[in-house]
Amino acid sequence: MTKLKDQVVWITGASSGIGEALALQAAHAGARLVLTARRKIELERVRSLCAYPKQVAVLPLDLTDFDATAAAEAAAAFFGPVNILVNNAGWSQRSALVETQMDVYRKLMELDYFAPVALTRAVVPTMREQGGGHIIMISSVAGKIGVPLRSGYSAAKHALAGFTEAARAELWRDGLKFTVIYPGYVRTPISANALEGDGSAHNIMDASTENGISPESCAEEIWDGVIENDEEVYVGGRELAYLRLKRYAPRLFSFALKRARRTA
Repeated sequence: MTKLKDQVVWITGASSGIGEALALQAAHAGARLVLTARRKIELERVRSLCAYPKQVAVLPLDLTDFDATAAAEAAAAFFGPVNILVNNAGWSQRSALVETQMDVYRKLMELDYFAPVALTRAVVPTMREQGGGHIIMISSVAGKIGVPLRSGYSAAKHALAGFTEAARAELWRDGLKFTVIYPGYVRTPISANALEGDGSAHNIMDASTENGISPESCAEEIWDGVIENDEEVYVGGRELAYLRLKRYAPRLFSFALKRARRTA
């Protein structure tokens, strides 16, 4: 089992939503935290809410333009080598393929795929030296289903799943564990912050997102799965039924997806 107490946990995208909820719960469990996001003020706010603020450090980073090795060294300088890395930072998308500029696709891949890969590569050598570690990838149901208006986001999340599966198969003998989280609708700013086809913010809270489960409930399920060393964790409500439909009735699933109401 992966414990949280006294472990060094590095969480990206920790300034709001799922990342914030994960941080608060890990702090309550006695973890030592390194919180990363672009907004230092928001990171300090989250730090102040944690159960033991002196055991929480903030490391502001723009994960679309950074040196992963230097970032990992900076994270380890606070409380020691990272035991648990939570790759949570990411952008979503709300734009049709024909309306989406290539630089938007590249931005989505940079934050949603290349940043987690770079951070994982940066912490793995030390984890191997210390005999283990746990890496958590926050994916999405869109990492299993190609959702309309999210072609770039879905592509990045699918890629993340493939990378993680391969990494797990390579590194399990070294004591490294990998867990991929597939959230459905969670009440966070993800849709408001999503990228339009020209790269601007969507600035609309989708009804499905607004009616989703709370970040706190999502974080509880995530940590439960991590503690139990689950390789995959699915979190959400009725929307998770689409995953079963895709597996057991793929033609019916395809028919339904093509005719689904688009949210944008």
